[in-house]
Amino acid sequence: MTDKKQSILAVLTKPPYGGTTAKEALDAVLTAAAFEVPVSVLFMDDAVFQLLPEQKTEGIEVKCLATTLPVLPMYDVEHIYVDRKALVDRGIDAEQLILSVQPVETDTLRSLFQNHSRILSF
Repeated sequence: MTDKKQSILAVLTKPPYGGTTAKEALDAVLTAAAFEVPVSVLFMDDAVFQLLPEQKTEGIEVKCLATTLPVLPMYDVEHIYVDRKALVDRGIDAEQLILSVQPVETDTLRSLFQNHSRILSF
């Protein structure tokens, strides 16, 4: 976990497509990280679909988020979490994901929130 002093936890809950929230969340994370603010990311609910490979975006005229997510570690976003229950509820195995993420149990989410000074929810 990161040091709470001036750290951000970005909580992503929206699916990758069907709106602009997922892209805006990723832009916010990369912007904060570019200014050397420690940022952690938590994928919850339908945001876990953002972590799946081979996303087909032809016909919907949007950039595939699966091609952008792997740059997170290059921006020193090293703490990437996923709600294990969200994966289980959607039949997704953590081994399928395009990023190395740390699955967290529902009962440990509270401490994750407490260990960051700012929470951004998308």
